[in-house]
Amino acid sequence: MYRASAVLVAVCAIACGRAPAAPPAHSVAPAAAAQPAPAPSPPAPVASDRPRIVFLGDSLTAGYGLEPSQAVPALIQARLKQQGYPFDVANAGVSGDTSAGGLSRLDWSLSGDVRILVVELGANDGLRGLPVASMRRNLEEVITRAQARGVAVLLVGMEALPNYGASYTSEFRDTFPALAKAHKTALMPFYLDGVAGKPELNIADGMHPNPAGAMIVADNLWRILEPMLKPALQAPAQVSGSR
Repeated sequence: MYRASAVLVAVCAIACGRAPAAPPAHSVAPAAAAQPAPAPSPPAPVASDRPRIVFLGDSLTAGYGLEPSQAVPALIQARLKQQGYPFDVANAGVSGDTSAGGLSRLDWSLSGDVRILVVELGANDGLRGLPVASMRRNLEEVITRAQARGVAVLLVGMEALPNYGASYTSEFRDTFPALAKAHKTALMPFYLDGVAGKPELNIADGMHPNPAGAMIVADNLWRILEPMLKPALQAPAQVSGSR
């Protein structure tokens, strides 16, 4: 279990490196608290006959502060090519996105022959102190709608700010393994494991992974993703509207 000192740094990362104001006494921040507007959605995916892996997430997925080739989805694409897996990877990361924002983009993100969906959402919900129950409902809908299309899901866990209180932090943390168990998805317990809180592995803001940190994240994620690849290739294609 990741310790609070590193989590405090890590969770501040996800909305473009701006730390939140101290939460009010009731521990739930207003929904409009100190977050920049999310960036525009990434460009529409290029039509392809190849099976796809989609990363649906926030600035950690988008690769904030990195060159596109240094973001985790691009590193996974390079690993897939090196290992001979015929997948195209789509980076559907939007900085500042919450679980609700990711859900609103789900249908668009699942266009084409998507076989695996990597869901890296929720950190901005925790950063803003949004209700955990709402986050859970959003993530559950992402998972169930993807699975209804025959898409395998890899759920990525995150941590909430410790200054929202032990009860909130515990409920937030427990949501990810509970959802993974309930819906039989793969789980990466904490996206920034081994990276959060280490200045040498983060960009100048001290919060988003630098190229070396992104490589560690990609290595950790690959260990969970790789066993999903062959079964995904054998799954029948369920192609939604392509663009």
